[in-house]
Amino acid sequence: MGDMFKLVVLYRKPEIPVAEFDARYQEHLSLINRVPGLRKAEVSRFVEAPWGQPDLFQVAELYFDDKQALNTALHSPEMGAAGQQLRSFAKGLFTMYFAEVKEI
Repeated sequence: MGDMFKLVVLYRKPEIPVAEFDARYQEHLSLINRVPGLRKAEVSRFVEAPWGQPDLFQVAELYFDDKQALNTALHSPEMGAAGQQLRSFAKGLFTMYFAEVKEI
């Protein structure tokens, strides 16, 4: 498999109760799974480490075949719906980045 591109979304701790965030985030993930060209999606929740509490809450990584597939996905109605739903409960809590994945 060649190099892929991914959308990395970093989340700060939600202002709503975590259980409520998780319920609404599950709805978000069901919308994300409909995005065209999505090859894989991972969500990782940060936990305490020996050196202390994390500054961030979680990270989501959405993988695509290439940068063009990622750009196409970002402009799709499915991604638009997912983004609108996410902003309805997590506005201001996330930052998004593009990343090129290199197999090592």
